[in-house]
Amino acid sequence: MPVSLNMRMSMPSWFDIHGLSPDAEEDEGGIKRASENIKALIDQEVKNGIPSDRIILGGFSQGGALSLYTALTTQQKLAGVVALSCWLPLRNSFPQASAINVNKDIALLQCHGDCDPLVPFMFGHQTAEKMKTLINPANVTFKSYRGLPHSACPEEMVDVKRFIEKQLPPISTE
Repeated sequence: MPVSLNMRMSMPSWFDIHGLSPDAEEDEGGIKRASENIKALIDQEVKNGIPSDRIILGGFSQGGALSLYTALTTQQKLAGVVALSCWLPLRNSFPQASAINVNKDIALLQCHGDCDPLVPFMFGHQTAEKMKTLINPANVTFKSYRGLPHSACPEEMVDVKRFIEKQLPPISTE
């Protein structure tokens, strides 16, 4: 889709981005539409027999932002959220925008490089602090990675793997 920040040139994107500062205008309609699309995917997985509490939302940058927003606004109880190099979109609409908060005890792994030039580390840290006011703060884990720009690293992927294994232990077939 065309992205304002990218001189309206098309690129893979969940929603439009007008700017990278905390006070930049946000694409509220686009964020909400994208979140509804994710909720429809969750509903489809549930219809296919996957319990919603065995579903983890996750993403990088916009995908992580959308995962945070969707986890806070869905009616489905989820297993967790992995949010990499991101922020909470429409942050000023919370806590009012939170769904009946079926996910108030959701586990969150948020990771951010301390040299991120696109989504500054400060935004990630502020998001983690905001999330601690919206969900059980004991379930919020914020990890930083020294020297990491707007990217991922092997150490971070190991942390993601451990988080998923903890949140989704094998189901006993006995």
